[in-house]
This record gives sequence, structure tokens and C-alpha cells, in this order.
Amino acid sequence: MSKQWKIAAALAVVLLGGGLLLHWAPWQPKGPGAGFVSGNGRIEATEIAVATKLAGRVLEVLASEGDFVKTGQPLARMQIDGLQAQREEAVARLQQAQLAISSAQVQVAQRESDYQAALAVVAQRESDLDTARRRLPRSEQLAREGFFSSQLLDDDRAKVRSQQAAVVAAKAQA
Repeated sequence: MSKQWKIAAALAVVLLGGGLLLHWAPWQPKGPGAGFVSGNGRIEATEIAVATKLAGRVLEVLASEGDFVKTGQPLARMQIDGLQAQREEAVARLQQAQLAISSAQVQVAQRESDYQAALAVVAQRESDLDTARRRLPRSEQLAREGFFSSQLLDDDRAKVRSQQAAVVAAKAQA
């Protein structure tokens, strides 16, 4: 065999090997994938304590050991029958307190109305007293002139005292 023939055969073998390599390379696995690193070394696990805000029994575990979890992802479900009952009791107490507030507001409005009515009674009694005080001097004048009986004059004086007492009583109730 000639030297050219050997070079051509060697070149054909290299080209055939390169073609096979280019054809076969895309089908080979490319490693563990994105997010994974390979190498030699020592790995230590970090323990993370997981706890609930309230004590209770675990009803269902949603994640297995070794699973990748995200922040905020539920890992387990708790039995909450007792907590639910406490919540319903608290809601009932809240509604009861709201009703008590409404009742107190109605009572305050009623007392305000009673107070306004008492002030109106005081004003009425003061008006009656003013009328009686104005009438008394006229009755006294008529009695001195002989046009008015002493009985009617006594009645007018009693009316003034009675109206004074009525004003005092009305103010005491206001």
C-alpha cells in the first residue's frame, strides 16, 4: 500500500469517528440539570425546627422527607375542632357585646329624651309661676279697691307658692 492510500484511510477513519461523535453526542445525558452542582466534598444537613403557633394534633402530613418546599407552603394540617369551637364562642361573645352596645345606645337616647322632656316641664312650670306672679299684684290692687274678694286673693297667693314648689320639683327631676 502506498503512503497516500494510508493517509486517505487514516483521514477516512478520523472523519467517520468525528461524524459518529457529532451524531451520538446530543443523545447523551447532560448531567443532573439546572440548579444541581456536582463535585467532591462533604455535605452536612441543616436541621430546621418546624412548629405551630398553637398546640394540637396533626391531622395530615402534606410533605415527605426530602421534598423541596417553598416558603409559606403548608406542610401539615392540624386538627382544629377545639380551636373552631373557641372561635365560634368568641364570635358569639362579640355579637353579644355588640347587642349590649346597641341596647346601651338606645338607653342613652331614651335618657336624653327623658331629660329634654324634664327640661320642657321645668320651662312650663316657670311659665306658670311667672303668670301667677304677674296676676298676684293685680289681685292685691283689686282687693284694696274692694273689687276682689279676699278668698280669691288668698287663692292667688297660694297659686304663687304652689307654682314655686312645682318649679323646684321639676328642676329636681331634670
